[in-house]
Amino acid sequence: MTKKSKLNTNMRIYHRYLGFFLAGIMAVYAISGLLLIFRESDFLKSERQIEKTLPPDFKIEDLGKALHLRDLKIEKEENGISYFKQGTFNKKTGVAQYTSKELPFILEKMTKLHKSSTKDPLFFLNVFFGLSLLFFVISSFWMFLPKTQIFKRGMYFALGGIILTLILIFI
Repeated sequence: MTKKSKLNTNMRIYHRYLGFFLAGIMAVYAISGLLLIFRESDFLKSERQIEKTLPPDFKIEDLGKALHLRDLKIEKEENGISYFKQGTFNKKTGVAQYTSKELPFILEKMTKLHKSSTKDPLFFLNVFFGLSLLFFVISSFWMFLPKTQIFKRGMYFALGGIILTLILIFI
């Protein structure tokens, strides 16, 4: 067996078994990636009433951060109660009552995995997965012999995919 054909064979074997090994995590990333597209909508989310007690006379400017609500804007204030889109905050008692919209438990966990950063313990999984996907990109070019028609046609598809990606990045 020549050195080149041994490399082709090995790349195909690694590609195959790594693909089988990562099938589950690829499904999780595909599903959570689709869900993240709709993260600013209420798609699949259910409402949950939350009551949180903060120190009395808590600074209104820090309320959004304390309640984990982005873009919190006070709409009005009456009798020591601040009203915002999701609920209310009583400055005297420190009680905040608001509505949160959340994904079901398993979907929330999947999107959290998808969004993990270097501060999360699962970040090594994300690095491994990213490198594995990069390997899939590279090893796919060893799946067919370069002289075959299917490989040549595949190059046109690869070029089309690269052009489409660049267009989407820059528009």
